Amino acid sequence: MADVLSVGVNLEAFSQAINAIQALRSSVSRVFDCLKDGMRNKETLEGREKAFIAQFQDNLHSVNRDLNELERLSNLVGKPSENHPLHNSGLLSLDPVQDKTPLYSQLLQAYKWSNKLQYHAGLASGLLNQQSLKRSANQMGVSAKRRPKAQPTTLVLPPQYVDDVISRIDRMFPEMSIHLSRPNGTSAMLLVTLGKVLKVIVVMRSLFIDRTIVKGFSENVYTEDGKVTDHATTALLHYQLPQMPDVVVRSFMTWLRSYIKLFQAPCQRCGKFLQDGLPPTWRDFRTLEAFHDTCRQ
Repeated sequence: MADVLSVGVNLEAFSQAINAIQALRSSVSRVFDCLKDGMRNKETLEGREKAFIAQFQDNLHSVNRDLNELERLSNLVGKPSENHPLHNSGLLSLDPVQDKTPLYSQLLQAYKWSNKLQYHAGLASGLLNQQSLKRSANQMGVSAKRRPKAQPTTLVLPPQYVDDVISRIDRMFPEMSIHLSRPNGTSAMLLVTLGKVLKVIVVMRSLFIDRTIVKGFSENVYTEDGKVTDHATTALLHYQLPQMPDVVVRSFMTWLRSYIKLFQAPCQRCGKFLQDGLPPTWRDFRTLEAFHDTCRQ
């Protein structure tokens, strides 16, 4: 705990400030004791009044002196750094095995990240609200006759266009075959076979990929999803460009094609082919290099 308090805090001044608080409390107590006792121990009324006023003034001077001393010490104490304890979570810093369970440092990092995220979200909200007002003002000034017609959205692309895009992608990668079917109407489902390595089911809505399931070449499709399926879902979130959905599909298929050497490419971090009995299942989104799931972090 001393390590936490010593960062940005003058411990000597901190100790003196505690003593100054105790002295101030004593001075205030003497003031109330003086008021409680009142005027006594003098024979004449005038003598009692003078003694009471003199004692009361001395006690008030003591309170003022102790308060000034406390203010002076408070300026010397300093402010703690950002690594301050978060309520009871500060007790985590007392863990003797901090290197093995760095919960407190991770909690502080998450707290800073949350504050930064809230700050940037506020900025983004302000900018979006300004853009909304601008669009509303522009639309009010455009007459109904001159208002441009709404452009067709990419969500309702004709099936023939989707078939052409998938056909071009299929011809790009000879070692990967793509079979397109529409079991439920206009929505397409792709069965992608990557050599003798993987089979991938891609569920599409027009040219937007809704979901993907990755299985081994001879694996049952109804078994529980594995690592590669999780990585493929992450890739779908990474390759997002709503204005150009055909580019998104082509980029995803290019990333998926990199798994053709799933059992041949070593990890670019540790250089091993297997780790805990598994090959490097992660592919970098930009370079397509292979990494084990634990080595990519």
